[in-house]
Amino acid sequence: MHILIIEDEQPAAKRLRNLVTECRPQAFVLDMLDSVERAVQWLRTQAAPDLIFMDIQLADGLSFDIFQQVAVQSPVIFTTAYDQYTLRAFKVNSVDYLLKPIDPDELADAFRKFDTVFGQKVNYNLQTIQQMMQTMTQPQYKERFMVRVGQQMSYITVADIHYFYSEDGLAYAKTVDNKKHLVDYTLEQLETALDPKQFFRINRKVIASIQSIQKIAPYFNSRLKLELRPKADFEVIVSRERVNDFKSWLDH
Repeated sequence: MHILIIEDEQPAAKRLRNLVTECRPQAFVLDMLDSVERAVQWLRTQAAPDLIFMDIQLADGLSFDIFQQVAVQSPVIFTTAYDQYTLRAFKVNSVDYLLKPIDPDELADAFRKFDTVFGQKVNYNLQTIQQMMQTMTQPQYKERFMVRVGQQMSYITVADIHYFYSEDGLAYAKTVDNKKHLVDYTLEQLETALDPKQFFRINRKVIASIQSIQKIAPYFNSRLKLELRPKADFEVIVSRERVNDFKSWLDH
């Protein structure tokens, strides 16, 4: 069994090589490459190995760039430092992923998957790789916020939050049950942490979810006035410069 390792961190490459030889003593590591450029050159001039281990982030770019420059005719197991939650989207693909630092048991499982699924060599086309890249680079938005309830800590889910607002320099979340919770974020931080399909920055004071908007009415100076649920203790006005974006968001 011939294996190629593409990994730009030398200690990680050596450790992976040792784990591979321990797990599969009959395996032979053909080479250890540290860049997209070297990998492309190697794959263009050498026979396809039985299996390739690829780090996702290499010294000169993402390993996905390799597929754009040369036809990869070998099954690939990616190694990555990405969070396990992010990896869930990839587990349904025909390529396996190992989270760094690589666990020997997970490596053994990956080899077993190779034995059962990759008995025949597979050609990976550019469209498949691009789809994988898009899945990987999709941002992960917050699902929960830790909050204080009395003297204890608890959490609220984003699905239960109808809007966020600032008051006296602090940010609060108003939940569906009309309770307000202090959150340890600014509205600017929340704006990037929340799914823009579900939440919109109404103005400098409010970020509202689509489910919170109960009524929309014209307001003077080409603005809009909103009625939120639960009812807000202040006027919620869509600033004039955000009206068009707000309408587009609603019509998404």
